[in-house]
Amino acid sequence: MLGSMVEPGSQGEAVGRLFLAAIIVLFLPALPGGTYLIYPFVILTTWFHEMGHGLTALAMGQNFIQLQIFANGSGVAESRIAGDASPFVSAAIAAGGPLAPVMAGCALIIASAHRKAWRAALWITAIAILASVIAYVRSPTGYAVLPLLAVLLVGIAWRAPAGVTRFTLQFLGVLASLSMLRDFNYLFTEEAVIGGQRMLSDTGQIEEALFLPHWFWAGVILLISGAMLLASLKYALNEKRLRGLPTKRPANILQFRQKPPR
Repeated sequence: MLGSMVEPGSQGEAVGRLFLAAIIVLFLPALPGGTYLIYPFVILTTWFHEMGHGLTALAMGQNFIQLQIFANGSGVAESRIAGDASPFVSAAIAAGGPLAPVMAGCALIIASAHRKAWRAALWITAIAILASVIAYVRSPTGYAVLPLLAVLLVGIAWRAPAGVTRFTLQFLGVLASLSMLRDFNYLFTEEAVIGGQRMLSDTGQIEEALFLPHWFWAGVILLISGAMLLASLKYALNEKRLRGLPTKRPANILQFRQKPPR
């Protein structure tokens, strides 16, 4: 008879799942064909980023016009800002982009700690993607990739085993949270070429609005992102919370087993 080395629902299992998700996110692009496999999710992190700009604009009382995602994974969110708006409005909208993927990723990681939220979180994400495609996305890459991702998430939320559903949440959460590493150089760049046009980077726009150098704001964004990620992991990996899970747990996507000693 086989015995489990890692108890389902334990802190060790949760750490293992998140570690596996991080390994996939970081090393999949280096494998043969891995760039193609990770590509749709790169587009998804760009969607998080650009929606962050747009939704921040709406939250600040401004207009979110459209979102474009390009084939190379870059993107632009176009907003209309009132002429009398405070410089802090422009700075907040610029900061909303790089902070949005981490905020979304942390929310998904936290949701993965609550069994009742697993499928609901995927449904909400899929609906948000489809709604944004209808309302804001205006580019061929966005039209081609985002609806397929939404359909994939719907399929997982609807039919996949609970363990796969939970791991999908964790994978997406880690992917979005670690996008700050992908954007590291961009954060510390004052200008960038996006969609064939040279424009101020997000931190360059904050510098223009608030005067302190762009690298200072890049550091602030990274510190805030890191703090949010650590807080979400601490919450999701809380041993008391994990012990409170139901005794009948879903099949573990990571099954480490050994034969018991004779």
